[in-house]
Amino acid sequence: MPAYTAKDVLRLCDELKVRFLRLQFSDILGITKNVAIPVDQVEKALEGQLLFDGSSIHGYVRIEESDMLLKADPRTFALFPWQVNDKGGATARLICDVLNADGSPFAGCPRTALRRVVAEAAELGYAMYAGPEAEFFLFHLGEDGRPTTKTHDQGGYFDLAPVDLGEVARQDMVLALEEMGFEVEASHHEVAPAQHEIDFRYEEALTAADNILTFKVVVRTIAKRHGLHATFMPKPVHGIAGSGMHTHQSLFVGDRNAFYDPDAPNGLSRVCLNYIAGLLRHARGFTAITNPLVNSYKRLVPGYEAPVNVAWSERNRSPLIRVPARRGLSTRCELRSPDPSANPYLALAVTLKAGLQGIKENLDPPAPVTRNVYEMTDEERRELGITSLPGTLEEALVELEKDEVMRSALGEHIYEAFVNAKRIEAEVYRTQVHQWELDQYLAVF
Repeated sequence: MPAYTAKDVLRLCDELKVRFLRLQFSDILGITKNVAIPVDQVEKALEGQLLFDGSSIHGYVRIEESDMLLKADPRTFALFPWQVNDKGGATARLICDVLNADGSPFAGCPRTALRRVVAEAAELGYAMYAGPEAEFFLFHLGEDGRPTTKTHDQGGYFDLAPVDLGEVARQDMVLALEEMGFEVEASHHEVAPAQHEIDFRYEEALTAADNILTFKVVVRTIAKRHGLHATFMPKPVHGIAGSGMHTHQSLFVGDRNAFYDPDAPNGLSRVCLNYIAGLLRHARGFTAITNPLVNSYKRLVPGYEAPVNVAWSERNRSPLIRVPARRGLSTRCELRSPDPSANPYLALAVTLKAGLQGIKENLDPPAPVTRNVYEMTDEERRELGITSLPGTLEEALVELEKDEVMRSALGEHIYEAFVNAKRIEAEVYRTQVHQWELDQYLAVF
């Protein structure tokens, strides 16, 4: 994507006849928020002087501290290709950092949390690159306009029209993403009916997180224009595969991929092995962030290709971490547990922090697993030291609480606000009476 400056944004607004800008940012839970401004206010936004009410955003500040500032990042300028009014005026967007009223960085801004860990990597000489793959479902809307889980799509992995009835909508999504500066590498139907994936080029960590934020907005918008609802809910339908956000990660030193060592037997450098070891050590600690919903743990079960085993391998897709076969500049590890409900800034912050900790402590990963972990007995997994990810959101929160490294990646403000919100979510779910219970018990007891 172009590296725009503030001057470029002012020029482009004039050349492209921009009338409005949407200033986007993320709350702690990963929900995209935005403030719309007329184009004559763009300089104020670029200078970090645009006030908004932070007390209205989940996990930000109390009502008596409500004044906060948005500082637009000029590198994130893009036109919304679907928003041109009848007078030819366009609407653009800028992604923002959140500041305190005095102009200092706000500790509760997820983008700032990721910036902090990226800076830590830079101090060690590394730049993190990431390529998240966010899967999603396309469902029909009901007569009342509300989302359903109904679909007439019975396609499977890599199927095409006429089986893949979401293909036209997916193609329009790709075109919109490309118009917004994405380099889309592939798009295809996924394993489950109505499930899809669009893959785009990896980027530096902050841009990768910005891209996921944009990706979700584009996918939902284009789906609605086709009379469909796009959902990034991890497991919307029982009995079929859920949606993951497999995240490919690598570290670079300048133009050199620090994960690649041509002299190593498997081409993986010591840095890469340290990084993988850090991910494995802190996997249970960061799961509450990478899989933040009660529903996330309906996906993380054996039998549907979702990884639940804390192990790594080359090629083998059953462990938590896979190392794809390509080497050289493409050497990377693929973390397979995250799902697309995760806040992308926080997910990259905690996983990068875990990998860096592995480098700092010079950790050794266990031997790679070549067998299908799903087919192992519990005893075989214990003999190999293979543990499991948390099975519920409550368990994941306990693991996060115990992991000081992961808490430091978030900072105390985000940690406290996130955990408080998620404990409430888990308790509300625990105390509900669900339809399954009625079907199972009402007529019997």
